[in-house]
Amino acid sequence: MKNENLLLGIWTVSIIATAGSLFYSEVMGYIPCELCWYQRILMYPLVIIYGVSIWKKDINLVLPGFILSGIGMFVSTYHYLVQKLPALQDAGDACGLVPCNAAYVNYFGFVTIPFLAGIAFVLIFVLSLLLLKQNRGK
Repeated sequence: MKNENLLLGIWTVSIIATAGSLFYSEVMGYIPCELCWYQRILMYPLVIIYGVSIWKKDINLVLPGFILSGIGMFVSTYHYLVQKLPALQDAGDACGLVPCNAAYVNYFGFVTIPFLAGIAFVLIFVLSLLLLKQNRGK
């Protein structure tokens, strides 16, 4: 796959994830919990990082996004487990003003906001890894 197509795909995923989080908080009125804020801190810069990478046609800018998306995968996974595993439910109560174990949405019984963020982080991570491997040694 061409570098430009991969970068555009990654950038598109990051824009959709950012727009989705803003939709849930600003339009639907869902107040983000502490773990949601951490995921936003990791996701929002990806729009800029990959946008600049496309604009400058510089693959070297992908590495910071790769690292941020890798960390984001772990935060999203933990957040999802706090929501879904009874053994971790108590950890979500101590999360701040809004409990992290609360699920504003639960599509199909398993798709929550951290699940959606996790899918975006995984896509960005895998596509970034592919891009980095493709351009290794160039």
